[in-house]
Amino acid sequence: MPSRTHTITTSPDARPTRVRTRAGAARALAVVAALALLPACGAPEREAAAPTPTPSRSVAEDLAHAHAGDDASPSPAVGKPGGPHAVDAEAVAYGDAGGTPIRGYLARPRDVADAPGVLLVHEWWGLNDNLRDMARQLASHGYVALAVDLYVGRTAERPKQAMALVQSVLADPGAAEANLRQAASFLRQRGAERVGVVGWCFGGDWALRAGMLLGDEIDAVVMYYGEPNTARAELARLEAPLLGLFGAEDATIPVANVREMESTLQRLGKPVTIRVFPGARHAFANPSGRRYVPEAAEEAWRLTLEFLDRHLRSG
Repeated sequence: MPSRTHTITTSPDARPTRVRTRAGAARALAVVAALALLPACGAPEREAAAPTPTPSRSVAEDLAHAHAGDDASPSPAVGKPGGPHAVDAEAVAYGDAGGTPIRGYLARPRDVADAPGVLLVHEWWGLNDNLRDMARQLASHGYVALAVDLYVGRTAERPKQAMALVQSVLADPGAAEANLRQAASFLRQRGAERVGVVGWCFGGDWALRAGMLLGDEIDAVVMYYGEPNTARAELARLEAPLLGLFGAEDATIPVANVREMESTLQRLGKPVTIRVFPGARHAFANPSGRRYVPEAAEEAWRLTLEFLDRHLRSG
């Protein structure tokens, strides 16, 4: 079936190492209960450690816990005005998975020659219309945006379905790595001299992993609340500057682990910027779902655009 082209005009405007706190579950629950009793106002804003995740849970189980009662409905991130450029967008086959074409969604500015490329890695719901909207938004700011599909044609509407899809990727991480290699090559072959990667949630894990996997083929990494990696040997492979965006109240990702990743990268001499948003939980900026926190999400998107502009256009 031929791909369909959409035209819009916008107005200006090896898997990450899991580090777990080993305190007993009873102690963690007591701490969370005590924090819940503290006054909500009057204290100065500060970065607080999120509730401690259960050490025995897997990545997929942690995500299911964070998204309990959630769904893949559009968040307020979808449909916002973008940048000054008119956009053309279409479905494209950018790779192959064992004989099955891998189809992504390519959005590009109509009037920008030699635009930098950006890979968008979906949250645990998969490549759905909400992520396609984000690709068009990014393209309106002058980037060739390729939304990749690590699930190869499948998407989820409910947490149970999404958990199964995450588990299928984690069971064969080599296939996801090959998928991202082909996606980056697709953009390079179409003239993108610089390529960045942005991922949300589950996609945040894989945005960081793409940076470590592809080395100097990636020029900027934006990681929205993906699992921190603190393994020095793995982080040493990261050549691109990293922007990490996290929620202080994310029950799946302790702030201490985020800061450990940050300090490891700093000791390695790697450019890293970490922003932790007070009051924000996991998925606070996702294109899909009901966890959106407007103030934090809008600031995170502004930081994302500034970061990409600095590292994909300057110099």
